[in-house]
Amino acid sequence: MYTDILINATPYENRIALVERGNLTEFHLERPSEKGLVGNIYSGRVVRVLPGMQAAFVDIGLERTGFLYVDDVHTSNSELESRISTDESPCNQFTLKSKGPDEADHSVVRPSIEELLKEGQNILVQISKEPIGSKGARLTCHITLPCRNLVFMPLTDHIGISRKIQDEEIREALREKIDQLRPPGTGFILRTVAENITNAELEADMEFLLLLWDEIMSTASRSSAPGLVYKDLDMVLRSVRDLFTDDVNELIIDSKTVHNRLLSFVKTFAPKLKDRIIYYDGNTPLFEAYGIEVDITRALDKKVWLRSGGYIIIETTEALTVVDVNTGRYVGKNDLSETIFKTNMEAVKEISYQLRLRNIGGIIIIDFIDMDNEQHREELYTAFQESTRNDKSRVNILKLSEFGLVQMTRKRSCENLSQMMCEPCFYCGGDGVIKSQRTICYEIFRKISRDAGKIKGDNVTIKVHPRIADMLLREEAQHLDLLEDMTTKRFTIIPVRDIHIKRYEIIWKE
Repeated sequence: MYTDILINATPYENRIALVERGNLTEFHLERPSEKGLVGNIYSGRVVRVLPGMQAAFVDIGLERTGFLYVDDVHTSNSELESRISTDESPCNQFTLKSKGPDEADHSVVRPSIEELLKEGQNILVQISKEPIGSKGARLTCHITLPCRNLVFMPLTDHIGISRKIQDEEIREALREKIDQLRPPGTGFILRTVAENITNAELEADMEFLLLLWDEIMSTASRSSAPGLVYKDLDMVLRSVRDLFTDDVNELIIDSKTVHNRLLSFVKTFAPKLKDRIIYYDGNTPLFEAYGIEVDITRALDKKVWLRSGGYIIIETTEALTVVDVNTGRYVGKNDLSETIFKTNMEAVKEISYQLRLRNIGGIIIIDFIDMDNEQHREELYTAFQESTRNDKSRVNILKLSEFGLVQMTRKRSCENLSQMMCEPCFYCGGDGVIKSQRTICYEIFRKISRDAGKIKGDNVTIKVHPRIADMLLREEAQHLDLLEDMTTKRFTIIPVRDIHIKRYEIIWKE
């Protein structure tokens, strides 16, 4: 697969585009004023324990407290075994899965949140999910430190191998390599890029991560809670660490300063990729030269047209995202069933692409056009699973329901593209609609009718938006005259250009 990484770096904003076969498939954005927090480690203080939610709120020094769920609280193996053997109180059960070669399930009693945490307690936590909307950051005590080839889990006794490395012999050999080198009681996950890693490279990465963890623990011991202990790499360096693999043809960047930083970083962690980093100094801005700006603008539209003439509508709420599939201008050639099936199959590819491009996560409901043919339903489900195979975020898809709906989840760790680049309309407050002009006119009529008998003034001045004034004096003039007769008041309409269209002011005078 022909893949490029394009980086537009400026003092006020860094933008990264992952381009596969000439198409923008991932877009990442970071601004110094809104810098990402995922991966940062904090010394936090528990401010509230919620037994009813089996969670706690932790002050980490940010504007909003972080949310720590009971499953994300670290419990040492010995402590967990002690709780299992001594705690006889009735508790919910959950399954621990050993990730070794022989996967086995062991049911254990889960400690409650009030047993694990107390208000005022200091704990070391890492941000696993950005603050989104009104919600604070999602926290975890299971610290992970990613490097080029490995992810280090200092508090977890576990060895993991990327699922994308499918050869069992290679997986077992890599597992043995890590097991021989790792300190007892620690955990490591081998990343996909490290499939052919040498022992020397593995040792170098492991040594770096172990030294980094020692430094973090030393800083944490000297820090007072709440406060930042470790700050993860900025987005540009993370993109090299996480996206710049052997499959990438070129990494093109338009800033000389950042270009030099990347060369220095790659020289340490992936020297064989150094020659693929290219400095762009063309007259046309980098993203315009590659057509990325147009793609970004389209990715903010609610309606996405399909090549056949059909289209999809993407609506995002706080809790979930809804995708609606329509035939649009596509009328087909043979019969209705075939037309619907082709539209749905085309929509499958586009939806998978848009979810990844827009970084839409959480619960997603897709309303495909109803299909009676059971074979068509199965083919669509299989095609949808296949189209999400290359998605780096964890995806879970359920089969079509009786109503033609597909329910799915996609892991969300930060805001989606729309949340990063847009804000609620100051006029409608983010609703997308406002009261009609006629509705506002009648609202004014009702208020005057209600207050007319209570107020002695005979003259009424109504200050409104010019459009409302025009409707009152033209289309609603007859009703306005009737209201004057009913209330025995005299009305004066004054248009005010700067007033919000749904606002008005009623002034009573003698």
